[in-house]
Amino acid sequence: MARRTYTCGLDAAIAVMGGKWKGLILFSLGDGPLRFGELRRTVAGISERMLILQLREMEASGLVHREVHQQVPPKVEYSLTRFGDSLNNAMGPLGKWGEEHLERIEAISRDPD
Repeated sequence: MARRTYTCGLDAAIAVMGGKWKGLILFSLGDGPLRFGELRRTVAGISERMLILQLREMEASGLVHREVHQQVPPKVEYSLTRFGDSLNNAMGPLGKWGEEHLERIEAISRDPD
């Protein structure tokens, strides 16, 4: 993530979790560590390439920890850091709001105007 000045806390939070997939990845890791394949199955619609890119960005931002277990076959698990967990907890109310207004939001996305 490029260095920049943020106008407020919300601006900074959105910059960290921005994009279509990061919030869903954070939510998926909220219950505990997952392997790459498990994470890909959990985040419906994400391509393997996009998941790799998002996980790399999230690891670089300090949201996700990548643990490589030295065994055969190799095992890699992804988990939330404290920083990532705090963002995931902050997103909880936003998810609840989305659930409460899902019908209206879906109607808006179907309306071409």
